[in-house]
Amino acid sequence: MNGTIQGCGCTLLLWLSLGSLGYPLDCKDDQGSITRCTSISQDKLLDRVIQHAELIYRVSEESCTLFEDMFVPFALHSQRNRGGNMCMTKSFAIPGSKSELQQISDKWLLHSVLMLIQSWIEPMIYLQTTLERYDDAPDALLNKTKWVSDKLLSLEQGVAVLIRKMLDEGVFTSAEFTASLERYDVQLDMPDSVLRDYTLLTCFKKDAHKMETFLKLLKCRQTDKFGCFLF
Repeated sequence: MNGTIQGCGCTLLLWLSLGSLGYPLDCKDDQGSITRCTSISQDKLLDRVIQHAELIYRVSEESCTLFEDMFVPFALHSQRNRGGNMCMTKSFAIPGSKSELQQISDKWLLHSVLMLIQSWIEPMIYLQTTLERYDDAPDALLNKTKWVSDKLLSLEQGVAVLIRKMLDEGVFTSAEFTASLERYDVQLDMPDSVLRDYTLLTCFKKDAHKMETFLKLLKCRQTDKFGCFLF
């Protein structure tokens, strides 16, 4: 119970810190053009992207725990540890170890983050839809997953602008993302649906942590190129 309260307190503090920045990644103007972030300096934009990713990860942790407590029998909690082998992004060319992470370039760090973000936009929309079919899904869970789904789009915009600023190049998308969603776009019986949604939440939490870690490593390299071996 104390851990839950502390976790919520940390997230609240992060939320307030982001609130003090206004809308840190509200990049689009009224015409839908990504212009607001282009006027922010590269360093400040990277800081805001990191803060955004950090909060998304914290809220994803809370969502996963809440879903687990509400719907997942204790005997299936071990699924959380096996989930990495079932994640749709497992096949992506993204570093999976500290040694691999240290060897990749800043360019590939940024594109890896963008690849992860883009791969999760549609599944998180799906998750929001399927959770609304649960008879007793609490508003707290629905609100958290809806918030994450919305903020992923903002994070995508911020990272896209960051790529243009830091690398002076455009962004790419992958056909893998559409194919990866197919496994979720199938109606299942409720027990199977719960297990699938639990796996999805667990996998997203893992990938949200990767996004945060990659961005923090990128920031570290900007300030202390030879002192970033803790990532």
